[in-house]
Amino acid sequence: MIILQSKINRIVLLAISTLAAGTIGYMWLSNYNFVDAVYMTVITVTTVGFGELQPFSPQEKVFTIFLILTSIILFGYAVSAFSEYLVSGKLFEHFKHRKVEKQIAYLKGHTIVCGFGRNGKQAILKLNNYNKKFVVVEKNKEMTDILDSENILNIEGDATLDETLLKAGIENAAFLITALPSDADNLFVVLTASQLNKNCKVISRASNESSYSKLKIAGADNVIMPDKLGGNHMASLVTTPDVIEFVDRLTIEGETTANLEEIAVDDLPKKYLNKTILDLDLRRQTGCTVIGFRNPDKDYVINPEADIKLIEGSHLIVLGRPEQIIKLRELF
Repeated sequence: MIILQSKINRIVLLAISTLAAGTIGYMWLSNYNFVDAVYMTVITVTTVGFGELQPFSPQEKVFTIFLILTSIILFGYAVSAFSEYLVSGKLFEHFKHRKVEKQIAYLKGHTIVCGFGRNGKQAILKLNNYNKKFVVVEKNKEMTDILDSENILNIEGDATLDETLLKAGIENAAFLITALPSDADNLFVVLTASQLNKNCKVISRASNESSYSKLKIAGADNVIMPDKLGGNHMASLVTTPDVIEFVDRLTIEGETTANLEEIAVDDLPKKYLNKTILDLDLRRQTGCTVIGFRNPDKDYVINPEADIKLIEGSHLIVLGRPEQIIKLRELF
């Protein structure tokens, strides 16, 4: 796309230069005024066949021949450049990128996923199951071709660069997940995202424990270490197998299979604001049970009391069977 823009810019520059040279030449050689000189240049360059304003001298004829040959060469170059991109498919790719950029420009509160590796794919699957809007940033052309084939909105480029994240709509994004294989690259993405959008919640992957604190200092809201999580999970299957198996059966996979749901108090009807969990009466209305409460300071209460007030900025964690969760979503 960059090469195409470069060639188009070059063609436009040559065309303007030819018109300018022709105008100046006729004003100097023929003593035409500006309008007449532009007129003669245009009819000469376009070879439309109109006659000259006055008989040409030998010098004017030589200059006109030079102008015609220059315009023919410029036209041939333009046709060649267009044909090259038409045959190679790069012109189609250029328009495809423009279409993607327009789609991203309309997104608000979406998620940017940096990296289409194992962790990135899992994140995309989860977001897709919940019908969340997201954009994938990946610099590997083969991977972006796969994303295109699956009709997944994506940007081909280096996620550590400002311009790439800006193309992905970082200024309007609500979340950013960076799942690049290198901790150093993830650190750059976190720093860049934090500067471009301070309200964007950043979640980063980390391979080494030494990177954890650095990523947090850089601005990551959450840092996930997949290897550590996997090891803890396997050890827990030895120490508390039934508990872990029960937790594994809980799912938040999608709209129709979830057992857990998060409710923002701000999204509830206004009549419940500053009321208690008991006043919400979720158990009777939906069959779901409130198992967690998070206050605006991000402190969590496990199995909260019924008299806890639903203050602004707090969240509820609700447990239920899939059909109960669906009913909960319909009501609240």
